[in-house]
Amino acid sequence: MTMARKTACLAIAMLVCVTAVPPTVASGCPFCAAVTQTFNEEISSMDTVVYARLVKLPPALKPGAKARAADEVPKATFEVSEVIKGGQHIKTTTLIETIYFGEGKVGSTFLVMGVDPPEVMWSTPLQLSERAQGYIKRVVQLPRKPAERLSFFQDYLEDKDDMLAADAYDEFANAPYTVVKSLKPQLDHGKITGWIRNPDIPASRRRLYLTLLGICGSPNDLPMLETMMKSKDRRMRAGLDALVACYLTLKGPDGMPLVESLFLKNKKSEYADTYAAIMALRFHGTESDIIPRDRILKAMRYMLERPQLADLVIPDLARWEDWSQVDRLTKLFKDADEKTSWVRVPVINYLRQCPLPVAKQRIKELEKVDPAAVKRANTFFPFGPAGGSPGKAPAENPKTSSSGSTPDEVFVTTRPQAQLPADDGGRVVLRAESEPQQQVTGQPALKIQMNPSYAFIVPWLVGAGLLLMQWLIMVGPSHRE
Repeated sequence: MTMARKTACLAIAMLVCVTAVPPTVASGCPFCAAVTQTFNEEISSMDTVVYARLVKLPPALKPGAKARAADEVPKATFEVSEVIKGGQHIKTTTLIETIYFGEGKVGSTFLVMGVDPPEVMWSTPLQLSERAQGYIKRVVQLPRKPAERLSFFQDYLEDKDDMLAADAYDEFANAPYTVVKSLKPQLDHGKITGWIRNPDIPASRRRLYLTLLGICGSPNDLPMLETMMKSKDRRMRAGLDALVACYLTLKGPDGMPLVESLFLKNKKSEYADTYAAIMALRFHGTESDIIPRDRILKAMRYMLERPQLADLVIPDLARWEDWSQVDRLTKLFKDADEKTSWVRVPVINYLRQCPLPVAKQRIKELEKVDPAAVKRANTFFPFGPAGGSPGKAPAENPKTSSSGSTPDEVFVTTRPQAQLPADDGGRVVLRAESEPQQQVTGQPALKIQMNPSYAFIVPWLVGAGLLLMQWLIMVGPSHRE
């Protein structure tokens, strides 16, 4: 088997596994998302992991020459200096060859990982500082208890080595929120508030530190948070969803009037800011009991006075079984114009979910006003919003995420793409949601229940087809068997 074919087969095996297994993402920071795999995750998935010194750089291709297959790409030579994992597959004096395009100096130490023993296929080497080498060796020796593991990574948040700081952030973003809360006695309040005050801290990491402040902070932090919420400087309000959630965590129900006046009642509030405030309320409605659910619903109802943004909260009213707004939403449907027409499908789905007899009457009434909207709701959301059946109250599900979603639900939107904001972290706001992902940077205007078999079969077939074509392209010209 040629190297090209072997590589293609390995890629097919790995990627088919990825497409075959529905993704689940746990989040320690309800408003954060891991950027990459952590070192621990990568190492766990590999058969062999070593530190190796660069012995020889790859020879340069002759002018005009091109590598026609993977096994023709020049490789660098490394000497294994220390085995981190999988020592049974390799000896410490073994020389290994692998593709390397960097400009590292001979003698430098790299992290190299491999799979598929006994003929190990090696990954692209990653150059490491001495500090990073020690970090990784400690990571693989950490205890299995989540709280003890996470305590170690706390010391590397905002580390001078960007690689280690990013890895520590991803560990927190992946950890269950309950584990993060258990670190309260160990959290460094001074460091956390210092990072929050630093306007150069990226929005994604500020979200994490605001979440941590909500755990270890006190009423003494409220003036700082209020100043940031009221600031006109976008950098000061970066990570506004986590900022509002932190403020409400420390202030409690008494903080609701300020949030309402700044972002919900205020019709001049920007869409992205209003949406961030709603995300904070969702967090408190599902992940915390600091603010009563009824008080949160009262705040969300203010959005019904802003027809262009009302679709942001209608699914929440249905999810939390607030059926007091049937008449108000019926009027919203009837009064909708070309600027607010996307509110009509969420209204229909709210009524479909509502167990009150009047709801069915309202649907028939509204079908005469806009039959196309009712048809779209029935066509694109045949299973009903929020995972319920038409005319039945949804049962309480103890396994819902902090966004209120169940594992097989997908958040979608009828709002035009131009209306969807990019938050201050630069993330796209339309996304799928899998339990128990706690932060939702997407636009949850509506929700449907997705057939689990489709979630499995469709991605698998598409991925397998694409990989098969890729394999045929790779091995075709260089096939010599």
